[in-house]
Amino acid sequence: MAFTPENLLLAHEILARYPKTKSAILPLAHLAQDQDGRLTQDAMREIAGIVGVTPAEVLGTCSFYTMFKRDEVGRLVVSVCTNVTCLVMGGPEVLEHLEQRYASDKDVTIEEVECLAACGNAPAMQVNYEYHESLTPGSATEIIEAYKAGELTPRGVSGGLVGGGQG
Repeated sequence: MAFTPENLLLAHEILARYPKTKSAILPLAHLAQDQDGRLTQDAMREIAGIVGVTPAEVLGTCSFYTMFKRDEVGRLVVSVCTNVTCLVMGGPEVLEHLEQRYASDKDVTIEEVECLAACGNAPAMQVNYEYHESLTPGSATEIIEAYKAGELTPRGVSGGLVGGGQG
């Protein structure tokens, strides 16, 4: 079984909020990812059973969104924007610095993303969907180190979008 007993109860509470059960796929995927740190095949099968669709339909829905991780990720998922404004303001340099700095750190996953809609204070990154802006390579490292030291508290991998997860 993919969901813990507590999260299975929460899954049914979430399902009850939607007149069309298929509409619950995304919040249930967030719940599963918060619980396990990623969206597993077992979780997608269980979600499919709960909402009455095929596992392929759950995969098709979730694979469209970059926030769902099917591979193992670290406790901290750092998303660095390199779109136009962040590109001009140093986003690629921040990304390259963090990729080198945390290449062997299993607790930190660094990923390049398109627009984070924080162009006014570029370059920007998110740590588990918490925004950090006006970055330099050094300030980005300081922020990640603050999370690692417990000075900042990360949300779950899905950013705590659904309560009750273990993430």
